[in-house]
Amino acid sequence: MRSVVTIAADSATRRTRSSTWILATLAFSGIVVSLMQTLVVPLIHVLPELLNTSASTASWVITSTLLAAAVVTPVSGRLGDMFGKRRMILVSMAFLVAGSVVCALSETVPLVIIGRILQGAATGAIPLGISILRDELPAEKVGGAISVMSSTMGVGGAIGLPLAAATAQNFNWHMLFWASAALGTLVAIAVAIQVPESPVRNPGRFDYLGAVGLAAGLVSLLLAITKGAEWGWTSATTLGLLAASLVVFLAWGFAELRTAEPLVNLRVSASRPILLTNLASVMTGFAMYATSLTVPQLLQSPPETGYGLGQSMVMAGLCMAPAGIVMMLLSPVSARITNRYGPRTTLMVGTVVIAVGYLIGAVLMNEVWQIALVSTIIGAGIGIAYAAMPALIMRSVPLHETAAANGLNSLMRMVGTSFASAVMTVVLANMTMPFGPALVPTHRAFVVTFLIGAAAAMLALLIAAFIPRRVPASVVAPTPAADLEPEPAR
Repeated sequence: MRSVVTIAADSATRRTRSSTWILATLAFSGIVVSLMQTLVVPLIHVLPELLNTSASTASWVITSTLLAAAVVTPVSGRLGDMFGKRRMILVSMAFLVAGSVVCALSETVPLVIIGRILQGAATGAIPLGISILRDELPAEKVGGAISVMSSTMGVGGAIGLPLAAATAQNFNWHMLFWASAALGTLVAIAVAIQVPESPVRNPGRFDYLGAVGLAAGLVSLLLAITKGAEWGWTSATTLGLLAASLVVFLAWGFAELRTAEPLVNLRVSASRPILLTNLASVMTGFAMYATSLTVPQLLQSPPETGYGLGQSMVMAGLCMAPAGIVMMLLSPVSARITNRYGPRTTLMVGTVVIAVGYLIGAVLMNEVWQIALVSTIIGAGIGIAYAAMPALIMRSVPLHETAAANGLNSLMRMVGTSFASAVMTVVLANMTMPFGPALVPTHRAFVVTFLIGAAAAMLALLIAAFIPRRVPASVVAPTPAADLEPEPAR
């Protein structure tokens, strides 16, 4: 007969193998979902011609995905807590595949926008995956696993840009969407086989009124932010949407506080650890997206401008790809910092690295290798900072609310990226010089965008400094050791 020790060793090996496959599958799903954000970036300038529409209408191909992601992410988190996180990831993949097929078969802008909305609805898979890792993995593996999963938010976008550009350059544009449909199908199969359903549930009634109110407020706010430069910041439409979002959010918050089972637990969300973490997430999201907007434009500008580096979209994407790789490679480093010093320190370290990267970029932007270096440093900081946020959130909420809380935190990062898009667009559009028949951003405009990115990172650092070192044990259910901030050395 086999000894008890041998049986125990085999059982431990199986658990380790299972944990590895769960993490690999969920990380793959995160990369595929985040790919959707940069999937059509190489097509931006040719979309009006491809879809036989105006440039302003074609821009909805990108805006619609952002709006869908913002609305669906917190909703899918709550549904995951209620009905099962694995089940909701599979639903998310169904949205992604359906949206990809719709786009792949479409030649008109309304259908492509519908497909992109469905793709954006899959974004909730990332916070759902983070919550599954907390529920399923051994406590000693949770910190590292969360770091890996969090890094997929940046990895997918960074590596997706050159891949999408190469595909669009060498094949029919519909191939981008057939490829995304295939990837979504692979993810769904892998999740169905490798990822168990989390036993942690928070059954109850779904807050339909809260979902509608949140959607209305978010759509009004994000539309005003993303379209303000195009419509005019003082136009009746922009100001009306901003006013509408304020009124809707006030009414929504009033109703949520009086709902027995709200979509968003505002009392928990307003607690100091969660509130400050979410505010820091907004600024970190801002800092992350700022480089995604400015660096490709700087790399692709003609050398005749005096600062442009004249690179193709594919080469610009390849220059940014190392940032995504570094995010993944630094996951173990983020986990070690969190395990030793706590997630608050990890977040602060990440924001400092981001700020340093932007400050270097404000000085070094004359060669391709300099831009690649700057992008990599910023990517490293983003990877470290993003790894800390789920740990900060999950140590401060009850176990049965982790998916909803992570969904809200992901939403805060999306709000930050939207603000970055608006601010950087204003800077680059107003600091221009003549170049032939057109106006192009000046060298100083790019310097200002890098300084703004550094300021956003420093503001995130300041906010993070006020996050409590520890959360009282009475606030939440027991959490994995990796999520807890150790006592400072005496």
